[in-house]
Amino acid sequence: MRGHVSEKLKPFLQQVNVAISEAKEQQIPFDVETTRTNLDNLKQFLDQGPEITFVKDRELLVKDTSVATRIYNPCPEKALPVILHFHGGGHMCGSVDLYDSISRKVAQKCQCIVIFVDYRLAPEHPYPAGVNDCQLALENYHLVIDDMKYTDDIFIMGDSAGGAICSTLAMRSLSDPNLRIDKQILIYPSLDYTMSSRSIEENGHGFLLEKEKVHWYFQQYFQSTEQTDIFHNASPLFGAISDKLPATLVISAGCDPLRDEALHYVNLLEEAGATVEHYKFDEMIHAYMLLNNLVESECFETYQRISNFV
Repeated sequence: MRGHVSEKLKPFLQQVNVAISEAKEQQIPFDVETTRTNLDNLKQFLDQGPEITFVKDRELLVKDTSVATRIYNPCPEKALPVILHFHGGGHMCGSVDLYDSISRKVAQKCQCIVIFVDYRLAPEHPYPAGVNDCQLALENYHLVIDDMKYTDDIFIMGDSAGGAICSTLAMRSLSDPNLRIDKQILIYPSLDYTMSSRSIEENGHGFLLEKEKVHWYFQQYFQSTEQTDIFHNASPLFGAISDKLPATLVISAGCDPLRDEALHYVNLLEEAGATVEHYKFDEMIHAYMLLNNLVESECFETYQRISNFV
């Protein structure tokens, strides 16, 4: 069923859809830099976020590999749980500056140390570079907070492509004892690179994230213009599911092309006997967390759900 969008989002979507229509009429092809700029422009809909006692960029160095991170510690005098934050953006967009407000709010609301992982992006660094960066951070996060107090609790959180990374690492943890994850938080996650869910068709036009753009993202990520086995094999939806997976919170949006992927994943977790919580925001679109100033109450509730789960 096609989603029914909130009135609060309609003026914004009208402007977006006009721009999309004009680009299609002029046959303007998708472009990496333009796409990145357009996503970064959503920062105008975000507030500055709360003041956090300690915020600092730190480089995670392991052997010959370097991963950029930003640390948010709301209460350095206390030992706090740790959340690794993996951003969205189709595996090729997004940045620490765009997500700064979200990281700040999660740190304050959850009273956790948030480590934002600025993983490498496609097409310059295709699959599995970004996932491997995040795995490296999960295995060695203590190196960037070794001068801080923290507990043994480790959570991972991601929206959209970041949700794909979270669920991929969760699956890897089933066979890799070095990957310890207590809980995972998935916000409108991308879980099916084959784009086989019905909501791709139902919500694939008019709700910001367009079906054609999703397909293009995945082409850049896997460096392939055709669907190959890797699209299926890399999809968390078709990977290992068991009751040994970390406790999971899934937040979905009713007007999201990726909606049904989240619903299917929740069903699979429930059938396997895994611990899972699911909250639906029926009138929201993909990436609504980046539109905080337009849908403030829905974002507030999302942060509250995350805090309660943590």
